[in-house]
Amino acid sequence: MDKPEAKGVMLPAARRQWLLEHLDGRGVVRITHIARAMGVTPVTVRRDVNDLAAEGLVERVHGGVRLVAAEPADADATPAIGMVVPSLDYYWPEVIRGAQDTAHERRARLVLRGASYQVDDVRHQVEWMIGSGAVDALLVAPPTRGTEAEELVAWLTALPVPVVLVERSAVTGPYRQHVESVRTDHASGADLAVRHLHARGHRGIGLAISAGSPTSGQIRDGWHRAMTDLGLRPAPEALVAAYHEPGWAVDVDRVLDLCAEHHATALVVHSDREAVSLVQRAEERGVRVPADLSVVAYDDEVARFAHPPLTAVRPPKYAVGGTAVHLVLDRLAQGPDRPVRRVILSSELRERSSTSAT
Repeated sequence: MDKPEAKGVMLPAARRQWLLEHLDGRGVVRITHIARAMGVTPVTVRRDVNDLAAEGLVERVHGGVRLVAAEPADADATPAIGMVVPSLDYYWPEVIRGAQDTAHERRARLVLRGASYQVDDVRHQVEWMIGSGAVDALLVAPPTRGTEAEELVAWLTALPVPVVLVERSAVTGPYRQHVESVRTDHASGADLAVRHLHARGHRGIGLAISAGSPTSGQIRDGWHRAMTDLGLRPAPEALVAAYHEPGWAVDVDRVLDLCAEHHATALVVHSDREAVSLVQRAEERGVRVPADLSVVAYDDEVARFAHPPLTAVRPPKYAVGGTAVHLVLDRLAQGPDRPVRRVILSSELRERSSTSAT
């Protein structure tokens, strides 16, 4: 049950006691929510939270706070969730944080292993977890294209523990049954970017997508869908190398040349790092962003730090990780008769300084 709102002016000790009572029985509560309920500023709440955290009574979590949970009497009863992701940097840390925070809320333990985008690496990490008896359930982001990837998915679904795919979706078996999963609707994210640019008067909207990313196909589909629905003219479309690969220097110039050739005034770029690098190269060539070329980045990892700060599509990475934990723990608790869930989450657009009206 919700605690009553704070009334009147409270001294620091009374505020901290009220805050502890307000958190009791809840998971993570946002600082802004507490500030409104107490009738004080977020700065005051953060000061009280810092004092309580120093005493080990609360824990700061991703814009919020929660009570520090007591250790369960029987540690062996705590479910262990194995999580295998293809990278421990860039896109995935926010997904991992969402999974970690939700596991903590639900009195579970996350066991993290980094792999790659290769089938053998994913299988090796999963085999280690299952063989050592380290986990009761699995969250996995496996490759899903190609014969070997299909065999991997079939193997995962035959394991003796529940499995949820993260930022992936797949079917398996002779009847093409869906595997439990949570992922971002990247196609709709790309659609959102195109419609944002179209609303600002752009009619030539190009696309540059990472050749090695498993989400590039979805982004391309969303871009094509929006371009067709809006009746826009053909625009440059390019697969590009990652910005740190030798081929990037050639690819970025090729993309800018295509934009000039097709009179494109806007460009959707996946991912952030490629978008930032492209804007830098555009400036070197005398192409002004956004005066000559509006740019929307996809991922919103570092887009806000660019010059100018880049408008970006932001996938709900934290929510993806948290939802995956909820799915796999519910499956663990309810058993194989529970209907398979396929959760698709939407991205949002963060508008900054790299897009303007024509």
